[in-house]
Amino acid sequence: MEKLDLLGVALGLAALAGVNLYLTVFATGLAIHFHWITLAPQYQSLEILGNPWIISVAGVLYLLEFFADKIPWVDSIWDAVHTVIRPVGGALLAIQVLGHPSPALTVIVALLAGGTSLIAHTAKAATRLASNTSPEPFSNIGLSLGEDAAVLGGLTLMHFAPLLALIIFLIVIGVFFYFARRILRSIKNKIGMPRKKLDEPADRNVSVQ
Repeated sequence: MEKLDLLGVALGLAALAGVNLYLTVFATGLAIHFHWITLAPQYQSLEILGNPWIISVAGVLYLLEFFADKIPWVDSIWDAVHTVIRPVGGALLAIQVLGHPSPALTVIVALLAGGTSLIAHTAKAATRLASNTSPEPFSNIGLSLGEDAAVLGGLTLMHFAPLLALIIFLIVIGVFFYFARRILRSIKNKIGMPRKKLDEPADRNVSVQ
């Protein structure tokens, strides 16, 4: 059971990192540094996240993401840049949770965690791309705040019930992929409409002089 909890925390952190890597590291580091949570013996390897330098760097990067994430299309550019950063960060967090496992287990967990982070990142990026096709900016702000709340809620749930948190993350990702085709079709239609209008011939009723 203890190993399952470790795996749940490792993949749970990877999933949250795929949504917002910097907030995941920043919030976890603050909680450890100020002793808001007490790490169980099997999670002592996470104490490094409470280092003031790590907290400071993660905090500054989160501040940048906090504003970039709320500006239409800037958020999609930011997501594109982090397509590699978030999965790598999620894999490193997962490996750190396990401490010093065998080399084979390290590779397996890194692959699982990196894939989990990439899936969560893809879900976020696709949702943001769909919201950017709407003319109003408020959906971006709402999504950004909702994502931050989900990360903080996920960290809290992982502290009390890591396996339940992982199951919920997997269900959410599964629901996204169920609706992914509709989302992508909607994006394609909305982006294709302006091009279609440009390709339409001019009004034939206008006389040519």
